[in-house]
Amino acid sequence: MPVIGWDIGGAHVKAALVLDGRVREVRQCAAPLWRGLSHLDAAIDEIRVQWPLCDTARHAVTMTAEMTDGFANREAGVRGLAAHLCARLGDGVRFFAGSEGWVEAATIGEHWSSIASANWLATAWWVGERMPEAVLVDIGSTTTDLIPVREGQPVPLGRNDADRLSSGELVYLGAVRTPLCALARRIAFEGCEYNVMNEFFATTADIFRLTGELAPEHDQYPAADGAGKDAGSTRQRIARMIGRDASEADAAAWSRFASAWREAMLAEIDHNLARVLSRFSIPMPAAPRPTLVGAGCGLFLGEALARPHGLPFAHFAGLVPADERCRAWVDTCAPSVAVALLFARAVG
Repeated sequence: MPVIGWDIGGAHVKAALVLDGRVREVRQCAAPLWRGLSHLDAAIDEIRVQWPLCDTARHAVTMTAEMTDGFANREAGVRGLAAHLCARLGDGVRFFAGSEGWVEAATIGEHWSSIASANWLATAWWVGERMPEAVLVDIGSTTTDLIPVREGQPVPLGRNDADRLSSGELVYLGAVRTPLCALARRIAFEGCEYNVMNEFFATTADIFRLTGELAPEHDQYPAADGAGKDAGSTRQRIARMIGRDASEADAAAWSRFASAWREAMLAEIDHNLARVLSRFSIPMPAAPRPTLVGAGCGLFLGEALARPHGLPFAHFAGLVPADERCRAWVDTCAPSVAVALLFARAVG
């Protein structure tokens, strides 16, 4: 029987179709759920059109969208999303709750805190089965997960978002939607340092568009100013961050400026990665050095994070049975892939 794994985020809905133990299709839809659940409906409808098997498949769900400010609190978010998904996909939907298993709609209230923002755990479980000493580095559009895996088991210090923000295992920086002013208080441009304007003038999508690293298919949200995503419009947005116009320097200068923002983002993620890696020397100094397993639309930063620590780097998709044509999306949508594969195995 086909299984579809769903990762319901606040900004994107991701889905993975598993049939006969292999990932056959993966999709991502922009879905600003803070604006209402009609955007979730639109994503489900789009995927249903593309995948005729949707109506006969089993459905496994993980989520992070309960945190959006469209809900009164996280519990209300989990309950509301679960009820909506069951209404759209059927009562056979199961929700990933980590060690508490696959939860049906009737018992959501007992398990909501384990369902909330648990998508990283599904990915880390899958990684641990295939890479016993690892750190999952999932750099998405909005956030970065840094999850240590030891002896085949995820061993994070934090379980919920608040605790992981404290432990360094959740960094609220991503490769598409993060406002540039979140990356640095001061930034250098052509030999001079500037205070950064704390305005929503540009996002990380702008810098990675200029560095040539962001795939166009991952660039699904409007630009900060609603203007184009061509190089000229992109340069103008990042110029505003220091009170300038793009016309004041040549294209090469703005490319160097984009690289400076890239380095600022890497430095912040690396600071937190170093905290996570420090735990690998305690209490097992003889244990193998971990492999960094990269995932997410910001996967292109993974090797730059691994290199200073002398660590090997692997793609999440390399650990997954999947059709070749969808491997790039397997990396991008790792949690939906993980819940689909884990649930398919659980139900036989």
